[in-house]
Amino acid sequence: MKIKKTSRTAQYMALFRALETERDSKDKLFSDYYAIHFLEAKLRFAARMFKYPIIKKYISTTIQKKIPGAFSSAIARTKYIDDQLESTISNGVKQVIILGAGFDTRALRLGFLKSIPVIEIDHPNTSNFKATIYKKRIGQLPENVAFYQIDFNQQSLEELAEQHNFDFSIPTTVIWEGVTNYLSEDAIKSTFGFIQKFTKNSYAIFTYVHQNILENPGSFLGGEKLLNDLNKLEEKWTFGFQPEEISNYLKSFDMKIIEDMGANEYRLKYLPNRAEKGYEFYRVAIAIKQ
Repeated sequence: MKIKKTSRTAQYMALFRALETERDSKDKLFSDYYAIHFLEAKLRFAARMFKYPIIKKYISTTIQKKIPGAFSSAIARTKYIDDQLESTISNGVKQVIILGAGFDTRALRLGFLKSIPVIEIDHPNTSNFKATIYKKRIGQLPENVAFYQIDFNQQSLEELAEQHNFDFSIPTTVIWEGVTNYLSEDAIKSTFGFIQKFTKNSYAIFTYVHQNILENPGSFLGGEKLLNDLNKLEEKWTFGFQPEEISNYLKSFDMKIIEDMGANEYRLKYLPNRAEKGYEFYRVAIAIKQ
């Protein structure tokens, strides 16, 4: 995926993390002081103004009106994946791979990853843009991160792994966030086949959308508008799972589902006092290699 085609949704996710960072310490789920550096000027200004109550209310209301539930869902999802990742590290994982890393800053902002090698894999345009921002805004590239580039139209993950001598014997957690809904069924199978190569007790933490959002978007609050907006951005969603089918699907890749949680559930888990309806169709699943 090219940066010019993914920057809008990627920037929205970075914006949400930057806004959360501006909340009072007693109220926010996490701090991401790096996210703001990936934002275009207008969004960066909005993030800096979010600390003022009247501006916070205006921005929150505007986001909720345009993409109902997206803000709270994204923030809760980020925290949920953070916690699940930390759990896998506690269970013996020695390496983290982030597929379609985009503007993910976990390697920098999560203290428990500072001594863990992190491999970020993304399209060359995205990867180069991210490296440029790190050098320009932060001053250097993270020492524990290796940036690998792949054009999925020309190269497979298996070819990339062979080229860079990936060690599949190391217990690994693969994070695959916000990507599956943009891919084809064959691409999904190929990627899970890549994850399957890792040793026993490796993990996959991945997101997907409920298949019903693609077949009947009106069944979800804000679903029709969201899909129409994505089509206009040329970021059409192409793939989803039925939650009840995901367990059997992963068995063919020697993986067992540990947990599969919908947006309403992780929003309630982490943000019980921030009532916000919408964005019910996104889910996060955690699976272990057997």
